[in-house]
Amino acid sequence: MQTRTIGATKVSEIGLGGMPMSIEGRPDEDRSIATIHAALDTGITLVDTADSYLLEPGEAGHNERLIAKALSSYAGDTSSVLVATKGGHIRPGDGSWQIDSSPAHLREACEASLRALGVEAIGLYQLHRPDPDVDYADSLGALRSLYDVGKVRMLGISNATITQIQQAQEIIGDALVSVQNQFSPAFRSSEEELRFCGEQGLTFLPWSPLGGIGSAGDLGSEFAPFAEIGAAYDVSPQRVCLAWLLGKGSHVVPIPGASRPETIIDSAQAGSLELTTEDLTRLDAA
Repeated sequence: MQTRTIGATKVSEIGLGGMPMSIEGRPDEDRSIATIHAALDTGITLVDTADSYLLEPGEAGHNERLIAKALSSYAGDTSSVLVATKGGHIRPGDGSWQIDSSPAHLREACEASLRALGVEAIGLYQLHRPDPDVDYADSLGALRSLYDVGKVRMLGISNATITQIQQAQEIIGDALVSVQNQFSPAFRSSEEELRFCGEQGLTFLPWSPLGGIGSAGDLGSEFAPFAEIGAAYDVSPQRVCLAWLLGKGSHVVPIPGASRPETIIDSAQAGSLELTTEDLTRLDAA
């Protein structure tokens, strides 16, 4: 698998999103670990998670602990794997998503993530979402302080506008390496942020690149050109989608979620699918 970069760190051009393995409808632990191991077998070296990926009350850090267990039990070399996690969301276990991006909470969340992942420093720590009740500058300052004391090695932001990215650049400085926004055939409102990141030398991590849990399987029926081009190359519409995203710039690293080995194995092969300019134009217009 070819590589791209996050900051100065080389990562696989396709990452693994861990969320489906911890929230509603999640598989049993054995299948989840098999999925993570399958991703590593394909050469994937970026795994994205968050402390809020959980199902039951009291499960904060469920996905982080799952990933740590999978990495520790993997027979191969995991020294090049970058685990990216996030803080700022709270899930009380009742199905709701709440936001707390206050400096105090982010400091506590980072410490909890360090324990869950079993590391001395988090590879990439991201602000999960802006908090309407907290000055964004205060949240960003808290992230910078975590970097300054060595709790994290790189910083990112998620669900951010261009204005917020610029503010993060001013406050976080060179420690800011990535932006993680939703982007898929069905959700393209972050196109400007994607372009801006390329101009600024920031990695863009599209979350839910296949449309999200419950929708990824319908991608080909909802957006016919992805299925038609997939049929022409004898590959899945999902693989076409990820190849389309890779074609948007060398700074783009999609992180499709997976809960089965088969799906992440298919996704990992997107980089070897060479789409033509005509293909890309057709998919852009889909």
